[in-house]
Amino acid sequence: MRSVLFWVLVWVVRLCALAGWVATAVACTWLLGVAPMPRPWNGPLVWGAVAAGCAVVRALALWVLRVPTAVAWWRRRRRPSGVSLSKERSADRSDRRPDRRSGGRWDGWGDWDDWDDVHDLSFRGYEIWTKLRTVAVWLLVAFSSGAFFVALLTGSEAGGRAETLRDAGAEVSAATVVDRPTAVRADVDDEDVVQGYSSRLVVSVAGGPERLTVMGAYTSEKPRKGTEVDVLWARSATRLGGFVHEDRDLPAIAEGRWKAFPDSELGDAMLFAFILLAVVFGGVLTPVFTLPADADALQELAWSPTVQTIRAALAAAVFLGWRPLLLGEQPQIAELLFAGGGFFLVFLVYVFTSIRSLG
Repeated sequence: MRSVLFWVLVWVVRLCALAGWVATAVACTWLLGVAPMPRPWNGPLVWGAVAAGCAVVRALALWVLRVPTAVAWWRRRRRPSGVSLSKERSADRSDRRPDRRSGGRWDGWGDWDDWDDVHDLSFRGYEIWTKLRTVAVWLLVAFSSGAFFVALLTGSEAGGRAETLRDAGAEVSAATVVDRPTAVRADVDDEDVVQGYSSRLVVSVAGGPERLTVMGAYTSEKPRKGTEVDVLWARSATRLGGFVHEDRDLPAIAEGRWKAFPDSELGDAMLFAFILLAVVFGGVLTPVFTLPADADALQELAWSPTVQTIRAALAAAVFLGWRPLLLGEQPQIAELLFAGGGFFLVFLVYVFTSIRSLG
C-alpha cells in the first residue's frame, strides 16, 4: 500500500507540473487577445484557476512525499546513542540506492521511508530531460510576464469615465460639435511635436441628445465648431456626459471587448513592451539559468517542496489578483498590487528561487 501511494504522489507531481504549464500558456495566450472578448473573461479565468490549482496540489504532494522521510529521520535520532547512526544510514543507503549504471531509475518502491536523493525519481537520461524542462519553464516565465504586463495596461485603456459609461449601457454614435471648444490643450511629445488635442466639447448626438458635454475629449486635429466626432455615451445616463478619444476603439469599449494590441499608438507600445519582456528577457534568462546550471541541481530544484511552495503561493496570489479584473469587478488594493506587479513578481521569484542551481 505504501509503495502504491508513493507511486501515485510522484505522478501527481509530474502531471500537475505538465498541466500547470499548459494551463498557464493557454491563459496567457488568451490574455494576449487570441480573440477579442467581452467581460467577464471566463476563458483566462478558468485556465488561470487550473494553473494555480495545479501549482498548489503539486506543492502539497511534494510535502506529503517528505513526511515518511521526516518520520524516519526522527526515529533514528531517538535510537540508543550506542548505535552509530552514520554507519547505519550509510549501509541502508548503499543497499537501497539504485545502481546509476541502470540509468538513474529507482526500483525500490517499497523503500519510501528513506529516499533522500531526488535522482531516484528520474527517468533514464534525466540530464537531457531536466535541461529541456528548465528551458520550457523559463520560456513560459518570460511569456507570461509579458502577457501580464500588456493585458493589464491594454485591458484598462479606456479609463474611468469610459468604464462608467460602459457599465451604464454605452453605445457609440456620430456627433457634431455645436459650441466653440473650450480648455483646448495641445499634447506634445518630448520633441515638442503636437500629437493631438485635449478639450471640453459640447456635441449634438445623432439620434440622441442635442447637447452632450464631453470633458477631456481627445482628437488628433484641433477641434472647432462643426467638427464631427464619434462619441461614447449612455442613453440611460446622459448626465455622465460622453467620451471622445480618437486613439481608442470605442465600439470595443462599449461592448466590453478587449484586445492586447489595438490599432493605435498604445497598441504599438504594448507590442514593443511584450517583445522586450518576453523575447529579450526570455532570451537572456533562459540560457543563464539552463546552460551553466548542473542537471543535478536543477532536478533538486524541481522536487524541492520549499521552492515549489513559494512558486505555488505566487501563482495563487497572481491569479487572485487578476480575478476581479477578469470578472470586470473593482479590485481591492492587495489584488491590484498582485495583478499590477505580477509581471515583475514572476521574474523576481523565479530568479530568486533558481539562484542556487548556479552554485
